[in-house]
Amino acid sequence: MKSYILKRILSLIPVLLIVSIVVFMIIHLTPGDPAAVILGPEASHEDVKQLQEELGLNDPVYQQYFHWVEGVFQGNLGDSFFMDKPVTEAILEHLGPTISLAILSQITAILIALPLGIMAARKRGTATDQTFMGLSLLGISIPHFLFGLFLIIILAINLRWLPVAGYKPLSAGFWEHIKYLIMPAIALGTGQAALIARMTRSSMVETLNLNFIKTARSKGLHERKVIYKHTLRNAFIPILTVIGQTFGTLVAGAAVTETVFNIPGIGQLIINSVERRDYMVIQGTVLMVTLTYVLINLLVDLLYGVIDPRVRLKKES
Repeated sequence: MKSYILKRILSLIPVLLIVSIVVFMIIHLTPGDPAAVILGPEASHEDVKQLQEELGLNDPVYQQYFHWVEGVFQGNLGDSFFMDKPVTEAILEHLGPTISLAILSQITAILIALPLGIMAARKRGTATDQTFMGLSLLGISIPHFLFGLFLIIILAINLRWLPVAGYKPLSAGFWEHIKYLIMPAIALGTGQAALIARMTRSSMVETLNLNFIKTARSKGLHERKVIYKHTLRNAFIPILTVIGQTFGTLVAGAAVTETVFNIPGIGQLIINSVERRDYMVIQGTVLMVTLTYVLINLLVDLLYGVIDPRVRLKKES
């Protein structure tokens, strides 16, 4: 198992290297000058040129890339052009809201998806099954931001149960923190719940047709025990894979939802940085999100052995 973990960690290096090259090239080929954005439209050409020289933007692209990578290996993601602070500090300031939103969204998705997926598998081929799968298809089809706007109109404006937008940190109190995240968490979690529910149903249906499940039923075991102890556990590895992937997606893809609900998270930081042409922040944030996504997948792989010891034995052999 240790050698497997080491191999997976080493495999992160080429992934992060390729991502860094692609992101760096796309950003630097995009029209727009950070120096001109910082100084404003009324700045003189000489002032813009001087700031470009100070920021190192006049150096060849490959030289800028190697200089940035050298800093990354030293734990330095560079400094923000616009905010005049280290990129690491800017990311840490915006990381808390995104993590809170991702965790609450994932909890929402699991609480919705698992019961619906299990019920659809037990009632496969019936009207209940078709209804649940139709709802899951609808959940996949509706964009997160559009569903979020519907929630704002219904829950915040009409019923006035929740604040329209904004964010309060956990230090302001648990309920104050949660109530600003309920609507965006539902908006994000519903779409992810649809994916998890479909995978839960598919995996459960496949497992329910196996011989050992038929044997358990023939022995007179209670149906609940057959479903939750035997079927769900053996069907859970594909479900866990989807849960891990959706959580990585929540961390990486909440930009539009954070903007709609005015949550100062990583997504909003990326959007603001793109508008400002703040290259260092974009590069550092995308690299951090990629690393987080890959580490989540690594954690999911390690959990396979906890759920099913046969997976652990296979890897060790």
